[in-house]
Amino acid sequence: MKTFYRSLLPIGWILFLFVGCSPEPASKIVEPASTYFPINIGEKTTYLQLALNEAESRQGLMSRTSMEVDHGMIFVFDSPGPRSFWMKNTRIALDIGFFDPNGKLLEIHELYPFDETAVPSYSRNVLYAVEMNQGWFAQNQIQLNSTLDLEQLREAILQRGVKPNAYLLDTK
Repeated sequence: MKTFYRSLLPIGWILFLFVGCSPEPASKIVEPASTYFPINIGEKTTYLQLALNEAESRQGLMSRTSMEVDHGMIFVFDSPGPRSFWMKNTRIALDIGFFDPNGKLLEIHELYPFDETAVPSYSRNVLYAVEMNQGWFAQNQIQLNSTLDLEQLREAILQRGVKPNAYLLDTK
């Protein structure tokens, strides 16, 4: 009888390894920084990559030669403040929209390829900055006071595996 139980021991270890090392459920999969998330600005759906940390913000849209229609990048900061952007090594003309903590569009500025002149926000209350192809805001009738869908942004941040409250978005 002891021999029978001893012969089951390796099978038990194999089962333990398979069960213990099984992949995480799909809900735990973290999306990479290259993922585009649907996030509405006003009534328009955009597809935005999230720049959530200093390295992602520093890289921004540098070295890209084009960007699809309705695609862009959102820079998410951990506290409101004045913001400044430049176009070092950025090959495509962009518009940048600065948004307050409530997701309200405060300002829109044009950015030009390779221009290393800083383009500062007028506001000292910027929490989000969205870069889109130049002319996108005007072409889509996105005007000052249009709003960014913060619920969609919160969900996108969660999908990146980050806690939204790190960016002043509640975790519900």
